[in-house]
Amino acid sequence: MNKEHSNTQRLAVLAVLTAIVIILQVAVVIPLGPFTVTLTMLPIIIGAILYGPVGGAVLGAAFGIVVSIQVVTGAAGAFSTAMLEFQPAATILVCLLKGIAAGAAAGAFFRLFRRRSFYLGVVMAAVIAPIINTGIFSVTCLTIFRSLIENALGTSGNLLLVFLTTFIGLNFLVEFGVNVALTPIVMRILRAVKLQPAKTE
Repeated sequence: MNKEHSNTQRLAVLAVLTAIVIILQVAVVIPLGPFTVTLTMLPIIIGAILYGPVGGAVLGAAFGIVVSIQVVTGAAGAFSTAMLEFQPAATILVCLLKGIAAGAAAGAFFRLFRRRSFYLGVVMAAVIAPIINTGIFSVTCLTIFRSLIENALGTSGNLLLVFLTTFIGLNFLVEFGVNVALTPIVMRILRAVKLQPAKTE
């Protein structure tokens, strides 16, 4: 009975977190100068902490599917449309891969570092997820989409520096800070209402 209740709770919480991922990605975008900031990574990290790498990967996949739909429909912006026209399969693959990998990594890092301290695990999960998400996107842009990036930036010089300051820029730093600041607060609230991470070996 306890196991059945636990499975039901897991499915219910993952369903709620999936809905939050979709809402945050589609409807909650905060303008920050020329950039935009989203909070989508936060529920992915929370799910990864609660249900491990698999839970994080499931939520990351939901994120990737939503982003893929936005890219295909043109809602993700002109550059995403250009990426889709340039390499359709690679564009969809990176949309899915970066979210799945970020969620799975968050779950793995939480389990690794929670042995020392629960909140160290929480912080490390919050740290690694946006790094993996942005890192995979950056590496893909600088390899598969390199010529497209060079045309967009009008340079072939120090491409890495220009790319990081132009495409990644302030929005990554703000999202990174928000994730690291809010994740421990959310987890403290969830623990107060008795919603605990799944037990692992």
